[in-house]
Amino acid sequence: MGRVLAFVPDLMDRSRVAAAAHAAGIQTEHVASPGQLASAAQDPPDLVLVDLSRPGAVEALGALVGCRTVGFASHVDRDLIARARAAGCGRVLSRSAFFGRLGGLLGEIGGEGAGAL
Repeated sequence: MGRVLAFVPDLMDRSRVAAAAHAAGIQTEHVASPGQLASAAQDPPDLVLVDLSRPGAVEALGALVGCRTVGFASHVDRDLIARARAAGCGRVLSRSAFFGRLGGLLGEIGGEGAGAL
């Protein structure tokens, strides 16, 4: 079973992540703050999901070196997207693209497409 670490504080978004992970047979661990990402990633998960629009999220990316990360933000927040990429976020998607592709992203864990992230 794959394992996903998620910093997705919005309850509606969190429930969408949890439902997609459950459907894919993947264990999800949610953290309440960006500061908790580093300690939770000590046992490297298969994937880290980050709501980049939350304060401190981009800054926390530096502690996730070596982890596969996917972050999402509003498509109009180009500065935030650029900062997340510069901070090492492996893949940055618009919010709508993230939720539209979430099932596929989770399905890649442990599958043939795992390296495609």
